Amino acid sequence: MASKSFSKFFAYLYRFLLRRLRSAHATHIRFQKWPPLPDKLSGQTVVCHMEGGLLRSSSIFPYFMLVALEAGGSFRALLLLLLCPVIACLGHEIRLRIMVVVCFCGLRKEKFKLGRTVLPKFFLEDVGMEGFEILRRSQRKVCVSAMPTVMVEGFLREYLEVEVAVGRELKVFGGYYTGLMEKDNVAAKVLLGREKAREADVIGFGGYPNSVHHPLFSHCKEVYLVSEADKRKWRVLPRTEYPKPLIFHDGRIAFRPTPISTLCMFMWIPLAFLLAITRAAIFIFLPYIFSVPLLCFMGMHSRVTTSPRSHQATRRQLYISNHRTLLDPLYISAALGHHVTATTYSVSRLSEMLSPIRTVRLTRNRDKDKGLMKKLLDEGSLVVCPEGTTCREPYLIRFSPLFAEVSEDVVPVALESRVSMFYGTSTSKLKFLDPLCFLMNPFPRYVVEFMEKVSTGWIGGNKCSSCEIANHLQGEIGKLLGFECTSFTRRDKYLMLASNDGSI
Repeated sequence: MASKSFSKFFAYLYRFLLRRLRSAHATHIRFQKWPPLPDKLSGQTVVCHMEGGLLRSSSIFPYFMLVALEAGGSFRALLLLLLCPVIACLGHEIRLRIMVVVCFCGLRKEKFKLGRTVLPKFFLEDVGMEGFEILRRSQRKVCVSAMPTVMVEGFLREYLEVEVAVGRELKVFGGYYTGLMEKDNVAAKVLLGREKAREADVIGFGGYPNSVHHPLFSHCKEVYLVSEADKRKWRVLPRTEYPKPLIFHDGRIAFRPTPISTLCMFMWIPLAFLLAITRAAIFIFLPYIFSVPLLCFMGMHSRVTTSPRSHQATRRQLYISNHRTLLDPLYISAALGHHVTATTYSVSRLSEMLSPIRTVRLTRNRDKDKGLMKKLLDEGSLVVCPEGTTCREPYLIRFSPLFAEVSEDVVPVALESRVSMFYGTSTSKLKFLDPLCFLMNPFPRYVVEFMEKVSTGWIGGNKCSSCEIANHLQGEIGKLLGFECTSFTRRDKYLMLASNDGSI
């Protein structure tokens, strides 16, 4: 009886607050409880509050921490973490302004690319299936956010196909962000472009109570609100439901940086640095018979699978593999039990000098590279990554067919790596830190699977070209790993993430 009375009291309080908000905010708006009927969304413009109605978590702290870590550096991130207990006690607007000042003050505007290279991954992982369904059923999608436009616009437009993305604008002086925001003054014409706003066709959707005071909701016929309790029951948006697949993303941080997880990261970094140096020294100076079990004892987990025909490989064998990190050839070499030569593209000079195996830089000249690879294969086993660059997500980049013109047979190798704290790949100028960042993870994991040796001139008894065998092996490796094959190239990746062709 007591529980029923308690629930009735909260139901009454909820209806009372909605009535007060309705009368105080705009007399013509009807605030209703989520979810709306599907028929009501057909042919309508939906104004969705990103934090309140789209993301499962209403906390925006992790996204500002990502900006601080990836664009501002460790000092900004540490300052933001130290201020976390203070800003948690403040109002939403003051809390937002403090985080913007800490994260953006002094950043160069033209170099800020996190909104389309780093943040989309974390936004997509936090999108609720139920909230996304409401957005998908609408005819026209408008998303509003309390976060700066430079943080959310790339994600909303490119990955959720939102037509209008409205965020807070940042003040700029001399090409640098000042850390101050423009006044929140959004006109109704933003909703419908240059057309006159037809309020009868506009439905709002957000979270209670943070979304109800947004200016754009004053132009909505109805506003549906979802509570935090309901959002906790939302399902994660599956990768297969993404309007646009997330293939490339950048940044070092591999986890969602909540205050607790960020504190753990800063406490782990001193030990992680020493651990990474020790792991690297073991890799470089000890033979594989000792280094492999010792590294396993130090948390580096790996699993090797071989096929019967892969054991028939000679000491002058060509191995091709998908590319996950710069350590791919090292893991293949350790699995074979002997040193191999690896071809590279734009690996830093420091990484080449510290590598325990021989690395040879390709020139991107087809004839020269072909002759060089044949020469290296005559000297011993050779590892080639036909993708030419790494890919973190379960996708394979287009394979270059050059390897098929070098050897009559190859041994394909399927690789998969997993990290929990730091990514061991990047498109920045600090690529020499890639191996170190991978080794700083508490328990990095690798799976190495040797496939059967195949002829480079035949597929199923039929003669084939080098392009056909490259596409065939890409498909076979993708099928084994459960990865999807794409036609993207190394150039596409670097143009998307770094606005260059990938040369160092």
